[in-house]
Amino acid sequence: MIYTAGVDVGSTQTKAVIIDENLEIVGRALNDTGANVIVAAETAFTTALKDSGLEADAIKYVIGTGYGRYKVTFGDDQVTEISCHGRGAVHMFPKTRTVIDMGGQDTKAIAVTETGEIRDFCMNDKCAAGTGRFLGAASAALDIPLDNLGPTALKATRPVRISTTCTVFAETEILSWLGKGKKIEDILMGVHQSISARSIGLLRRVGIEDEVSFTGGVARNLGMVHVLNENMGIKMNVSEESHYMGALGGALFAMDRAKTAEEVSA
Repeated sequence: MIYTAGVDVGSTQTKAVIIDENLEIVGRALNDTGANVIVAAETAFTTALKDSGLEADAIKYVIGTGYGRYKVTFGDDQVTEISCHGRGAVHMFPKTRTVIDMGGQDTKAIAVTETGEIRDFCMNDKCAAGTGRFLGAASAALDIPLDNLGPTALKATRPVRISTTCTVFAETEILSWLGKGKKIEDILMGVHQSISARSIGLLRRVGIEDEVSFTGGVARNLGMVHVLNENMGIKMNVSEESHYMGALGGALFAMDRAKTAEEVSA
């Protein structure tokens, strides 16, 4: 049996996935990236190995991806996170033609082919207003855990309008709404609506096809999923593995290369 791995070093969290030659996930790991990117990558890989019950020498090929992909010092090669999220999304949902990847520091809209190759993409590389960081600002301002933001927002009855276009000033505006007596759930729904508007703007630039898959850590936020679905008028694909999609894509690319190498050596 051939085993390969993908290690996705993100700005806030690092993910690792190990697959077998049947392309089934046999191990996974998630940990905070922190200040030492090299250690974060090693920790995720080691944890994924423990989850799979395998030893490091059983892994034939490792791909590093994410913003810290060049810090995956034990990896065999690197592939961009855009390619990995596209590949992972199509693997999980074969009819996917558009991917929205929402992480801690950026959001990417990706158009893909039926094989997961990238046709087009765009990202908010100069502003974090439409990303997980914006949600982090709301979490800090309202003293609510990140995991509770989505469920709380879904209780809203009269959402406020968040007008700031800058994450730095988001906390100030949120506190201003609190001072005016607005309910926390209405403020949070306003935050989700603001992120949704920016994300849909990116998606329209690459084209919103019939089947859209949501990847990245923010895909775990039920409020964000609900708002995006409602505003686009579709139901996006969201997998339990959405947070690991970049690492999964990396593992799939690694499997391609491991099998090619085996064929050459044979």
